[in-house]
Amino acid sequence: MEKSLNSPDYARLIELLVAVRHAAGVRQRALAKKLGRPQSFIAKYEGGERRLDVVEFVAIARALGADPLKLFRDFLANKPVKTGKKQTGSKARAGGT
Repeated sequence: MEKSLNSPDYARLIELLVAVRHAAGVRQRALAKKLGRPQSFIAKYEGGERRLDVVEFVAIARALGADPLKLFRDFLANKPVKTGKKQTGSKARAGGT
């Protein structure tokens, strides 16, 4: 079994958390403050330098105003990450991502 920090599934889980943070309009520094952690904590897990445990996942989801169970169900169902951002410019006209 490959280490989870380098797995595609773990990358997808982090993409999900980053997308939720962006959709909520929350910066790394603000999330870190809500969690009582340094901003580097957010940067390290988002950048793949640090692995999250389940308790941290729940705390992050709640700090972002998201339901941790729904997020985890979406992850398990392989649902695509939704950023909540509208496409503009040539990518929107071309139907790109």
